[in-house]
Amino acid sequence: MLRAALRQPSSLWGPLVTGGVYFVAASIALIISRFEGGLAFLWGANAFLMAELLTTRTAHWPRAIIACAVASTAATALFGMGPIAAIPMAAINMLESLIVAILCRRFVPDHRVTESIRPLIVFILALSGVADIVTGLMAAAVASQLTPVSFGASWLQWYTGHVLGGLTCTPILIMLFQGEFDRWRRETSRHEKVEAALLLTLFAISTFHIFYGARYPMLFAPLLPLVLIAFRVGQIGAAASIIILALIGGVATMSGVGPLTMIPGTAGERVQFFQFYLALSFLLCMPVAAELHARRRLFRMLEQSETRFRTIAEHSGDVVLNISVDGVIEYASPSAHEQIGCAPELLVGQSAANLVDPQDRAVVIAAHHRALMQPGSIHKVEFRPLVTTGDLDWCEIVTRAVVDERGQPSGIVSMIRDISRHKARQRALQQVAASDSLTGADSRRAFLEKLDDEIARARMGARSSLLLIDIDHFKSVNDRYGHGAGDRVLSSFVERMRLGLRGIDSIGRLGGEEFAILLVDSDIDRSSMVCERLRALLADPTTIEPPIRVTFSAGLVELDGGSDRSMMLEAADKALYRAKHSGRNCLRLAA
Repeated sequence: MLRAALRQPSSLWGPLVTGGVYFVAASIALIISRFEGGLAFLWGANAFLMAELLTTRTAHWPRAIIACAVASTAATALFGMGPIAAIPMAAINMLESLIVAILCRRFVPDHRVTESIRPLIVFILALSGVADIVTGLMAAAVASQLTPVSFGASWLQWYTGHVLGGLTCTPILIMLFQGEFDRWRRETSRHEKVEAALLLTLFAISTFHIFYGARYPMLFAPLLPLVLIAFRVGQIGAAASIIILALIGGVATMSGVGPLTMIPGTAGERVQFFQFYLALSFLLCMPVAAELHARRRLFRMLEQSETRFRTIAEHSGDVVLNISVDGVIEYASPSAHEQIGCAPELLVGQSAANLVDPQDRAVVIAAHHRALMQPGSIHKVEFRPLVTTGDLDWCEIVTRAVVDERGQPSGIVSMIRDISRHKARQRALQQVAASDSLTGADSRRAFLEKLDDEIARARMGARSSLLLIDIDHFKSVNDRYGHGAGDRVLSSFVERMRLGLRGIDSIGRLGGEEFAILLVDSDIDRSSMVCERLRALLADPTTIEPPIRVTFSAGLVELDGGSDRSMMLEAADKALYRAKHSGRNCLRLAA
């Protein structure tokens, strides 16, 4: 999530400036708006503190709060309810700002309080729904004890003054502190600046006329230009419009002129009504401006993302496809011509499944459906292409769903890459792993896998046999001729055994001089004859230098579909054991 950068005020001058501004704002509010001798009807000082807390790091908060607490104490003692109320009111003011700051930090983690509707609503609810209800009760308790104003009237004065002052001023101050005004000045074209200046000037003239010259109450008239300015200029224009409306309308109302003089009541009540009007104007234009700002920012991000996507897609060796929910290709990158031998424009409108060999279409379609059901996940599938070019015979497709503004999948982005070399290396490694490096016979693992498959066939009625072989007195060969000669004897042994086997039979080296032969579709009698034929092949000495004659002992078992691999190997091994103890160079059948 993109976060707004938080300010880090200077350790010395920052709190002094914060306290000084708070004191001036609080003093002016107390001097001009304590119409009934109680609480101030206008209060924007806390808006300044809230903006300060919401745009700085929490490490700065204690210094800012202490500075503003001192300033509040001094302003209340000099211009408000006096020294007795100064400290309690300072604590209540600080509590209001702190509640709003904590709630906004909790529910707006990116610190962008004014840049879209949701965080703006969080701020409004934190201020008007929590902070000012709680602190209003506390302030009313103090004011009702020290002034002639009743508890209920004091609470209403606090609530309206602080809510309306906070709503009107805090977002504007936040934008000021976060540099939005300076950013707008730097990034906006001259033409847009001229348009903004003209719109704000016309708005100021019309507002002045409504509050000072109009014969009829026309408070509704500024609302249309407010929305227009929010659309054309954005947040900065909306904030400037609210400031213009507050200055012109506020001065007129407190001076006793303008349409609000028609309201019967005290000056304080008229000021409260103006603040209510100002807050409604704020709520009309600022959320619209915030949403427009968020959409413009999102649009810029989408443009950047689209540019990156096009750059990658058009220069990548992988094929990039945009596929609809129904599996129809909507876009194909230029590499499609090189990779799959088809022009990109010819692929558009075709079903993506047509690129896949029929044997693999089911798994590719299943991956497409999984991606639509799990939009945040990435799915990979290997498949064989329907049409191959050059050495391309295997591909990998990486698929992820694209979602709309409601979070619902609206299509698929897929990348197809050539993995033919990878598959070739994989096959080569499998072949290496499946063969004994010395003799070329099946490795132990590969042979046991074949044995498992043949036992499974035996359960269905096939009749095959397992022959376990051990070369007689092989240790003496190594001792007399050396291990090099022993290795040559093992290789020669396998070569001569293969001469007596069929293509469907398998010979594997289980370890050392121990071998196993799988005789497929061969019962015990036929397998016994095969064993004797193999023994005859070893009658002559090996052709290696020096010539060495070897024999083998063997144990034979017919595969039983009701037994597992270990039982078959154990039965053949017992038969081999009996052959060794019967003088070697012979065959024994399993019991």
